[in-house]
Amino acid sequence: MNTLLSNTVKKTTKIKNKALFLSTALLLSTSALTQAQELDIKVTNLTQGIHFTPILIAAHDGDTQLFTSGVMASSQLKMMAEGGDISGLSTMLTTADKAENPAMGLLAPTMSTSAMLSTTDGNMYLSVVAMMLPTNDGFIGLNSWKIPTEAGTYSFTVNAYDAGTEANDEMITGGGAPGVAGIPAAPGMNAGTGGSGVTMTEDNTAVHIHRGSLGDDNLTGGKSDLDNTVHRWLNPVARITVTIN
Repeated sequence: MNTLLSNTVKKTTKIKNKALFLSTALLLSTSALTQAQELDIKVTNLTQGIHFTPILIAAHDGDTQLFTSGVMASSQLKMMAEGGDISGLSTMLTTADKAENPAMGLLAPTMSTSAMLSTTDGNMYLSVVAMMLPTNDGFIGLNSWKIPTEAGTYSFTVNAYDAGTEANDEMITGGGAPGVAGIPAAPGMNAGTGGSGVTMTEDNTAVHIHRGSLGDDNLTGGKSDLDNTVHRWLNPVARITVTIN
């Protein structure tokens, strides 16, 4: 090959390599931009007489899960499901985009609350949890929903889960610390007292779909402190509406 032809080949190769580099950089930059999203997330309480404790909303990566059905609850999930304390779960979400307690307290039946999230690259899964009161260890649960890349509004309902960490005795004792039996409170002030306990043991100690509260019509005794005309509920218990801009 003569010198002129050799120099031409080298020059052409450099141009192609530079074009390829710029194309790849542009593609990666565009990809990062498309993965970062603005989300408006609305949570609605669909129950008749159950309140939701402070809600945790998180956009996270695919390796993160707040809970897994059929698996024993983590200590952080137990804190949330038994006492409404979301701090443990929030702390473990070190790289997530989060919104904590958007309702600024309890979310009453039929009410809604909203939060805005700006997701960062890689956080393409959405999870939402909150304890249900009055229950022993029931919580609303959305686990790792894949956030669509297309703009629009997406609405769906979610079920209640039982953390499996406490027997559903349905006794309001003012407890709430992990490992302390009993329901912390009935926010609507419409529950009874003096219940002997619906059950003291649970066969299923893994996270599972909640069977619902039994309740009874004896407000000064019976098995349950819950009023079956107020606190009975069926799944689904919440609606989540996600608007992607």
